[in-house]
Amino acid sequence: MVVLGTVLNGCGSSSTPAVPKPHTAVPRAGAQVAGGHGAVGELLIRSAAVGPPVPAGFLGLSIEFRGVEGFAGQNPDALDPAFVRLVRDLSPGQEGVLRIGGDSTDWTWWPVARISRPGGVRYDLTGRWMSVARALADALDDRLILGVNLEADSRTVASAEARAMLSGIGSRWIDALEIGNEPELYGAFGWYIAKDGRHVTGRPRAYDFLDFTHDFSSIAGALPRVTLAGPASGSQAWLKDLGGFLSDERGVGLVTVHAYPTKHCSPSEVVTAADLFSAAASQGLAAQVASYAAVAHAHGIPLRVDEMNSVSCGGEQGLSNTFAPALWALDVLFQMERMGIGGVNFHTNPGTLNQLIGAREVHGSWQADIEPEYYALIMFAQAAPAGARLLQTSGPSAVGLDAWATRAPDGQIHVVLINEGSRRRVVRLRIASVRGPGTLVRLLAPSLQAKTDVTLGGQTLGSETSTGLLTGRSSATTIPPVGGSYSVAVPAASAAMLTLAGT
Repeated sequence: MVVLGTVLNGCGSSSTPAVPKPHTAVPRAGAQVAGGHGAVGELLIRSAAVGPPVPAGFLGLSIEFRGVEGFAGQNPDALDPAFVRLVRDLSPGQEGVLRIGGDSTDWTWWPVARISRPGGVRYDLTGRWMSVARALADALDDRLILGVNLEADSRTVASAEARAMLSGIGSRWIDALEIGNEPELYGAFGWYIAKDGRHVTGRPRAYDFLDFTHDFSSIAGALPRVTLAGPASGSQAWLKDLGGFLSDERGVGLVTVHAYPTKHCSPSEVVTAADLFSAAASQGLAAQVASYAAVAHAHGIPLRVDEMNSVSCGGEQGLSNTFAPALWALDVLFQMERMGIGGVNFHTNPGTLNQLIGAREVHGSWQADIEPEYYALIMFAQAAPAGARLLQTSGPSAVGLDAWATRAPDGQIHVVLINEGSRRRVVRLRIASVRGPGTLVRLLAPSLQAKTDVTLGGQTLGSETSTGLLTGRSSATTIPPVGGSYSVAVPAASAAMLTLAGT
């Protein structure tokens, strides 16, 4: 997992200290403009695009194997409508990417006749599971990245699982099979507990990247012909050898890495909002991933961060399930897009502090609980649809304020302002080739620590939703230009999006 701009596993060495964020999105050009409380000055949005277009399916979710039936239900003909809508809204009008894996990749198998269940396996795949997964992919119009058990170290087990997926789900819906999950941890963390109470690891303590490459090659050779993904790692020590891995493993068609800006894997590790709002947690995180993307692209292979969230090891109480990660997520997604990363999957695991969505079925009726961070993903999806291009910005800066601008394929321009600070800011926007009024919506919560009462454009999903639809009266307002610029107030700990028709 990428931790504070350095690629590390989720429970590895300590993170770097938080540092003030240099606002590359709003370049540092001076202090506040005098003459108004919280005034920042004029930000110029230029017509020149920077970076590649937003790829289709750029934003998606990552869920565990149990989560398929936990989120969607056990009846492929009656999927949870709220979950389907919530996921679909992350990639509206385009084919998305749903990753099914995580820790459960190496805890899952397809039962094989005359072979005992591997020690660390605690979840059996079934025909019903395959049917639900296929129905979910169809309903979402999503392609799936599916984990295949590596820790069991069995070509037979891996082959049976892969063939069952291809048969039960169909190649039409499978983007790639991802072999293993964070194998750098196999020698350090117990895979299962033996009858005598010993914690048994999946590999020896000295297990290294060379050993993993050998295991990966062995398992890959037993699988049917399909695109393979890997190394599903977040270890800096391992990923420095990514180029050699790709040279050896010619069947890999998708490079996958995991990224978490902070970690909370022991009581001594405490994460704060300041850590999330540091330079390392946004620009640093994206830049580190971009260095691996460059290696992947040199081999003609795309890279995807197919597991990411704010805090590793399940999250931090009093932070992960609050509004603060929403503002971080909104900014870091733009950072990843600016760096040319092929896609990002936010990991949601019900029952953990890191969950974005919780789902439950009561007497045949589904209800979904929505965490604040999810709202930020929706704002990003609206601001950066498939094919959108980031636009150049220039102007004054302010601590805690980030600005991003995009031009969508339909010509609409979206300007997103993110205020992580404790002061209200007023920004004047001058946008090239735009003269008409704009529509302003805000992402609001009572405070950074708020766990409820989050609204997007005045609308909400409430404490629970059975439809996945935002409800309530819209608070969108019309902002006319004055003297050729648009004045936008951004309350403390909030975000705002101004949408204008381009020329």
